[in-house]
Amino acid sequence: MCEKYLYDLATDKAKGGIAAIIKPVLFVFSLLYGLIVFSIRFISSIFGRKPGCKVISVGNITLGGTGKTVIVEFICRYLREKGSKVAVLTRGYARPQTGDRRPQPGYETMGDEPYMLKSKLADVPVVVNPDRFKAAYAAVKEFQVDTVVLDDGFQQWRMKKDLEIAAIDAVNPFGNKRLIPRGILREPASSLSRADVLILTNTDLAQDTAALKQRLSRINPSALIVGSSHQPEGLYRINQPDVLLPVDSLQAKTVAIACAIGNPGSFQGLLEKMRARVGSAFIFPDHYRYTQDDLERIAGQAGKKGINTLVITEKDAVKIAGMDLRKIALDILVLKIKLRINENEQGFLDRLLRVYTS
Repeated sequence: MCEKYLYDLATDKAKGGIAAIIKPVLFVFSLLYGLIVFSIRFISSIFGRKPGCKVISVGNITLGGTGKTVIVEFICRYLREKGSKVAVLTRGYARPQTGDRRPQPGYETMGDEPYMLKSKLADVPVVVNPDRFKAAYAAVKEFQVDTVVLDDGFQQWRMKKDLEIAAIDAVNPFGNKRLIPRGILREPASSLSRADVLILTNTDLAQDTAALKQRLSRINPSALIVGSSHQPEGLYRINQPDVLLPVDSLQAKTVAIACAIGNPGSFQGLLEKMRARVGSAFIFPDHYRYTQDDLERIAGQAGKKGINTLVITEKDAVKIAGMDLRKIALDILVLKIKLRINENEQGFLDRLLRVYTS
């Protein structure tokens, strides 16, 4: 609850007298945070090094979801098709068991996003370790990869990269334009000047991206700006992942949704574009670990509204699939999505391949 309130303060959702008192204090801390970030980034840039393979980084400068993981999946699939040997390096944020630095595949040891990637990219190694250098060396030595893709790597300042990609949510690119903890910025917007590619996500949900593109061009005139959105591939029942249902399965159907992701608004917006009616929404903090009681409460509240279908994300599915679902009187559907590049796709693909010629 405290974490949620702090996030509401950072996004200016929290109102009232208490919020008015706390916000100036958080602003002072954000100035201190900015000084620390600048110092670490400066020192890291001096001692930066390469791990002996090509390094492609996908990250962002804000808290919350910007669609990084879907971009990582897209890049890995494309490079694999072109003959590269690729591995994903990830920190494994908020994984329930953290004692083993080289965990066996499983949600409990890898974390939700790494395990989801491992499930979707069966022949791509996913190495979980907060130390990205150790992860990279392990990937090269054990899997003979020639390329590593850093999931959430924009703040990995010590590692020199061949391609720096920053994902930016077109709907809410910079929040209130303040640094953590007063805002949601991990770094100032000016830090985007070191990116090679700027990928706008959720462009289909944004009213207009022209002003945002102009601002990004002023910050980084040489960067390739790419437009993208999340495209639904279909749905599957949580206990039948190999049977894909058509995208229009939810058309005019009233459903409940549950998600524990960084940007729940994009998930609901995507379902509404699929013409589903969202009758109940159960929103949890990012990386939340569901309990049996949570599912039974969701089923109970949805049942009171006459809703018999629950739609979740693939990230949520890896945490729910192993639970006892016999008592859950809901048809649980998982929305499967992929990245759709709707602007500068060929330029982006060419930029990926240029890594191997530079």
